[in-house]
Amino acid sequence: MFHGFNGHLWVMGLGWIIGAIILAIIVWLILKVVNQKNVNKQSDTNSPLDILKKRYARGEIDKAEFEEKKKALM
Repeated sequence: MFHGFNGHLWVMGLGWIIGAIILAIIVWLILKVVNQKNVNKQSDTNSPLDILKKRYARGEIDKAEFEEKKKALM
């Protein structure tokens, strides 16, 4: 008589564990997506000096132009 009742409690306990695991996975996925959006947003917001440095590094402008534009920004 009690054997069936205890078995039923074990199944209910297993259900709670599986539910907690699924909830943890959902929260982890949400945090991962939000964090990824923040990383992308940070990389898109370069300062004018950062852009100038990148242009110089790619060879789009020479050192004299770089220095001139850098002084104008400062």
